[in-house]
Amino acid sequence: MDPLKLNQISDTRIFVSSLGVGGAPFGHNYKWSQGSEVSADTVSKTISEAIKYGLNYFDTAPGYGYGQSERYYGNCLPNFNRSKFVISSKVGNLIYHDDKLGSLNSKKNYSKDGIFRSVEESLNRLKLDYLDIALVHDPDEHMQLALEESFPALLDLKSQGVVRSVGAGMNYCEPLIDFANRVDLDCFLVAGRYTLLDQSAAQELFPICLEKNISLILGGPYNSGILADPKFNSNSTYFYQKAPKGILKKARSINDICNRQNVPLKAAALQFGLMNSAVTSVIPGVRSVSEVIENFEMLSIDIDPQFWDELRFEGLI
Repeated sequence: MDPLKLNQISDTRIFVSSLGVGGAPFGHNYKWSQGSEVSADTVSKTISEAIKYGLNYFDTAPGYGYGQSERYYGNCLPNFNRSKFVISSKVGNLIYHDDKLGSLNSKKNYSKDGIFRSVEESLNRLKLDYLDIALVHDPDEHMQLALEESFPALLDLKSQGVVRSVGAGMNYCEPLIDFANRVDLDCFLVAGRYTLLDQSAAQELFPICLEKNISLILGGPYNSGILADPKFNSNSTYFYQKAPKGILKKARSINDICNRQNVPLKAAALQFGLMNSAVTSVIPGVRSVSEVIENFEMLSIDIDPQFWDELRFEGLI
């Protein structure tokens, strides 16, 4: 599979590589399960290596480390020609200094003014003039406000050229299906819902996105770690929690077939999502240059169709 294949976001002129870079670890999100905080120098080297390998799509959000992920991107991306990369960020979280805590904090804000402020602050942290993709971030408890104010605000900014495409980024399919039916959007980022362990996005979300020409970006292809580490023990995480016994059993069964057919589990996990015509790009989170290189190599491996046939025969996908 070609990691460098460029796929178009909806009817826009934005083209993203099949393999992108998820920026949540740059904001030390979930570091309890991943290790120590990532340094600014490591992030710069990682982004530079990704661009050198031909990957052009980078994702971030204000909520990733109270703006730290965006600031790290801002230290590096402006050094590259703007045509060399596509950046997506999100709205719905405003970052502020909490005097009581003596540190940065965040608060949910999906209002029109909050969206305008969020985009402006993200651009300041990124040191860029526009966002390629702006996503309403996890408005699960603010659906009506997102429909009435968040999306109209982003579409207004799109008409001004401040953002080039508009969508939503969420962990659940049902809200995205609702948005697809009610707003003219360009793309969705859905995390962890079309993987070797969970294909729920394919049931209703994929068909409606194909019908309405909404591009789909897949986050969390390793399901927060379990598909990246075939040890499958009590420390294995699934959706950032301890993996249930049933999931561990399924993951072991998939890995047994991987071992039998000499297919790395990571390669299967990354390539699975991109086999569906509804999917535009897959964006695993990375923490280092070595992870960028490994993801590139995993997506470049040729996997015999017989492997996927066996997974289907065993009822695993």
